[in-house]
Amino acid sequence: MEITLSKSLLIAVVLAPLFGSIIAGLFGRQVGRIGAQTVTLLGVAASCIMSSYVLYMLLWGGAQPYNENIYTFFEVGQYSAHVGFMIDKLTAMMMVVVTFVSFLVHVYTIGYMQDDPGYQRFFSYISLFTFSMLTLVMSNNFLQLFFGWEAVGLVSYLLIGFWFKRPTAIFANMKAFLVNRVGDFGFILGIAGVLWVFGTLDYATVFANAPILAHPDAQLQIWSGTINLFGGSFEVLSEPVIWSIATVICICLFIGAMGKSAQVPLHVWLPDSMEGPTPISALIHAATMVTAGIFMVTRMSPLFELSQTALNFVLFIGATTAFFTGLIGIVQNDIKRVVAYSTLSQLGYMTVALGVSAYSAAVFHLMTHAFFKALLFLGAGSVIIAMHHEQDMRKMGGLRKYMPITFVTMWIGTLALVGTPFFSGFYSKDTIIEAAQHHAHVSSSWVATYGYWAVLGGVVVTSFYSFRLLFLTFHGKERFRDAHDDHAHDDHHAADAHAADAHHGDAQHDDHGHGHGAHEPHETPWVVTLPLILLAIPSVVIGFFSIGPMLYGTDWAGHHADAAIPGQVHSFFTGIVDFYDPARNTIGALAEEFHGPVAFAIHGMMAPAFILTVVGFLLAVLFYLWKPELAGKARKAFAPLVSVLENKYGFDKLWIGGFAGGGIKLGKVSRAIDSNIVDGVVVNGSARLIDLAANLLRRTQSGFLYHYAFAMIIGLIALLGVLMHYLR
Repeated sequence: MEITLSKSLLIAVVLAPLFGSIIAGLFGRQVGRIGAQTVTLLGVAASCIMSSYVLYMLLWGGAQPYNENIYTFFEVGQYSAHVGFMIDKLTAMMMVVVTFVSFLVHVYTIGYMQDDPGYQRFFSYISLFTFSMLTLVMSNNFLQLFFGWEAVGLVSYLLIGFWFKRPTAIFANMKAFLVNRVGDFGFILGIAGVLWVFGTLDYATVFANAPILAHPDAQLQIWSGTINLFGGSFEVLSEPVIWSIATVICICLFIGAMGKSAQVPLHVWLPDSMEGPTPISALIHAATMVTAGIFMVTRMSPLFELSQTALNFVLFIGATTAFFTGLIGIVQNDIKRVVAYSTLSQLGYMTVALGVSAYSAAVFHLMTHAFFKALLFLGAGSVIIAMHHEQDMRKMGGLRKYMPITFVTMWIGTLALVGTPFFSGFYSKDTIIEAAQHHAHVSSSWVATYGYWAVLGGVVVTSFYSFRLLFLTFHGKERFRDAHDDHAHDDHHAADAHAADAHHGDAQHDDHGHGHGAHEPHETPWVVTLPLILLAIPSVVIGFFSIGPMLYGTDWAGHHADAAIPGQVHSFFTGIVDFYDPARNTIGALAEEFHGPVAFAIHGMMAPAFILTVVGFLLAVLFYLWKPELAGKARKAFAPLVSVLENKYGFDKLWIGGFAGGGIKLGKVSRAIDSNIVDGVVVNGSARLIDLAANLLRRTQSGFLYHYAFAMIIGLIALLGVLMHYLR
């Protein structure tokens, strides 16, 4: 008997967080703080439990994947739009990750936002975000995907600018909104291309007919090669530029992912999004929204597999992001911004996996990263609370004896992030590095080689800035005592005050201790530390127990449950990520070398990645524990490079001063042309000409009869002269 998932259950998964959001948002004053936190917590908790049940049924309960339309939105001719769900193992895993992390963030928020006047509004926003993200991952068509895509962008805008009285917060949320509009423009062009080619937006129909894009005639002329200007035609290229339709559609779709998943050059919004409260950094910018692009490309893998050009583009962007944004994290002093640039770098790793056709590895790293990066963000928030909302790591130090739970959990998150063997991050991150290495070996493209060396270089960079964060925060001298003595005179703090994740000087929050002399840090309340502990557990174990089942079709110990066909891997993603050419299955090629998580970890200790991790650790120990004075000397020695990194390669200036500033200047030029030429010369000039002619003509109207008689005689003489001239 075939077991099917309940439609009512799936609807309840999506609507439970929405119900809590509506109650907390519209009736926040009536239900109060307790009521708002209770209804949203219960909604997300119920959604998490039901999502876990769905995953269980798909993995062990014998349930078949679900793909049905729930509601018809409209029908126009041959086109129709529906609200529906596609629930397979990929979707169910994303549902569990989103709701689990969201639930822990809700619990954490109780302690972190307890004194904030916007308490109910914040709970409403984060529950609304959970609803939006579930809508995105559960969709079975491009239109619903786009709705969820835009909804998470909207809620992100609201949450980044949550403290809307701060100009920097408003600037940050507007920056995020506008940069994502650039990406979304490409995304909607890609969706339009899908509708143009396939005549439908339904996933199943599009994927079933995707092979038509492999036909040699499925091409599109991008540019004729000539420029038509002022009536003339100038030939630039001897032949027109022609791309395959698959390449055009996939690149447009990926541009949307570049915006949402913060890939170079559309990455500039994510570091500034730290202006929002710390809980949303964990929810949106670590575990959920920024991974939407990774999920989308994985879901669209039947299309991307038809264009090697698009995959090379994905690989290049991901490799560039993984290495170069990680370098910026080295020079950051704000604890949250270090973790933010780490997020950018890890998203680059996921994107590299997509580019080498290791989609399952990308999603596997997405899952493990969600836990340890949410842990690091929430741990950073715990430190910020203890430090009375100080975020500069140079004003911390020695906190391990004051915050033992935060200290231990942050170490666990860091060890997972840098790829320490047996920790979750190791299994996913090293799989991506091995996949990139395999792709570089079998491919003749320079992009493949560049991708491998970029992710390998990113290992030592990640290790260095991660342990730098730990050492500056929890080890060494207790610098916060000296820092508080001159708190009011610290120019750097004044310059970076916009990043403080606090309530920023409101009279009602003077008890936080700003400027009141030295204070003793303390461990945060259980509502803050409990989520840290619950996130630390999967940060350690989930990679160990899931790498075999998710990637290689084995049990957790690495044993195949049945006799597998040589060269064929039945993994968690079989039927979700399939390949037209089995030779392109990168993870399938690596399966022959997988002999269980223990052997994988032991092998990893001899790999270049682990050696580079140790190198990064030792450098951090040298510069920030053994010889702290070397950090200042190195900074002076590499001052030009440090300046480049502190200026973030000039991307902010490019976007703000170049594109945005250029748009403003173009607007001013347009206004000058409009007012001076169009209005001044054409419109007002013609009016003045008519007025001048009227004034001259009016002077001929004297009112005297003899003037008119004289004019008539002159006119008659002129007429006779003309007639005589032509009739002669």
